[in-house]
Amino acid sequence: MTQSIASIPETHSDWRALAERLSVEEDLEARAYIDDSFVDAASGETFTTLNPATGETLAEVASCDAADAEAAAGVARRAFEDGAWSRSSPGERKAVLLRLADLMEEHQHELALLDSLDMGKPVSSAMGDMAGAIGCIRHHAESIDKLYGEIAPTGEDSLGLVMREPLGVVASIVPWNFPLMMTAWKIGPALAAGNSVILKPSEKSPLSALRLAKLTREAGLPRGVFQVLPGFGHTVGKALALSMDVDCLAFTGSTGVGKQLMQYAGQSNLKKVFLECGGKSPNVIFADCKDLDRVAEHAAGAIFHNQGEVCIAGSRLLVENAIREVFVDKVLAAAERMQPGDPLDPASFMGAMVDQTQYQRVLDYIRQGVEEGATLRTGGQALNVGGANGQGLFIGPTVFDGVTESMAIGREEIFGPVLAVFGFDTEEEAVRLANDSDYGLAAGLWSQDIDRIMRVTRRLRSGQVFVNNWADMDQTVPFGGVKQSGNGRDKSHHSLEEYSDLKTVWISLTPSP
Repeated sequence: MTQSIASIPETHSDWRALAERLSVEEDLEARAYIDDSFVDAASGETFTTLNPATGETLAEVASCDAADAEAAAGVARRAFEDGAWSRSSPGERKAVLLRLADLMEEHQHELALLDSLDMGKPVSSAMGDMAGAIGCIRHHAESIDKLYGEIAPTGEDSLGLVMREPLGVVASIVPWNFPLMMTAWKIGPALAAGNSVILKPSEKSPLSALRLAKLTREAGLPRGVFQVLPGFGHTVGKALALSMDVDCLAFTGSTGVGKQLMQYAGQSNLKKVFLECGGKSPNVIFADCKDLDRVAEHAAGAIFHNQGEVCIAGSRLLVENAIREVFVDKVLAAAERMQPGDPLDPASFMGAMVDQTQYQRVLDYIRQGVEEGATLRTGGQALNVGGANGQGLFIGPTVFDGVTESMAIGREEIFGPVLAVFGFDTEEEAVRLANDSDYGLAAGLWSQDIDRIMRVTRRLRSGQVFVNNWADMDQTVPFGGVKQSGNGRDKSHHSLEEYSDLKTVWISLTPSP
């Protein structure tokens, strides 16, 4: 699909018209991308990807399995050993990646539309994802020729060099909630470092990854350096994890799958595994915070953005009891302004749940919360959103108060628009509640007391702490967690370190006569 400046969509009707122009034959590439060609899966099998807002079929997508993984891994290995990319200069890799970012920007509306149609998120949110994805590719492109090696401190009779080299073949397994942005977070630093990359998009949202493959070819990536294998985790994902030709697994997804991938790495070639897994993030509100209306708006957005299908969603709201009643009322008012709507309407704050399985999972947790005795303050029901043919998978913002640590809705990752509210009286109690979780991906802290901010920030067991904001960050800082939220880091220069190995070179020098 080629767009002119005049055709840039702005209104609901614009986006609907753009969506109607899509067709499987012309625009929705649904085949695997192996060795610079779009091909059917070796088995000939396909799976159906649906629009969760309407129930309509978008495409029949190639369902790759072990045979495809083996073929792609062999191609990636040959491409790496050939050196056209792995041994090219940082400046050469930079130029290609900057061309890729430019192409992504040129096609950003099409890419955003694919993600919106494929997984149900509002196009306004998808456009924000595109900005993040494009910025990520540019950031790593610009970084790669500005990172230096090291010279060890030695005597005059030797020279110690510390160099970074690409790992080899990287398999990137990305989730469905931010399809292209998570893809960029993985492939940006991996490609910049000189690796060959095999991308396994989620079977729930594969279309933008396949469209991206066309752009990588147009940008000038050498043959075999980037490939895309759509399919299921238990087939093609497992095969990549067990492949002896894959040197690294970069994964974002559930903690359970992350643990499986670590086992597969141990069963094969001890490949490196970088994980960004689940979260049950606390958002801690102290009574001295400034402007409760603004804070409540942020607290609601922290859980209801992207339908709550966010790994760092602020799903546990910890509020000092002195302001709890008034603050929760303000959160409820904010939630009323964040109702789901047609994803193709730029005014919609929330869209549809990604598929029937996730939709039912969220409803089951809501039912369990009621059964366990939490107070349902708002939401909790499936919604029939107009303009979506009555077939959409929509759930409104849901808030439970009176949640205790023993309740499933307060401990387990729901991955939906469900907020669990806890109360606390002291700083010590707030820290204990915040840290009482298997996860440690993100945490929020709202206070005007700088001493308290520093005390609590240091004690929170989390890879990221947002103070007087929620997730206001950019490409310059690393993203990742601790505990069962994973062990890797996306974004920033630190992610480039994940995709390279250190090599020590010790040179003995002949003494001068």
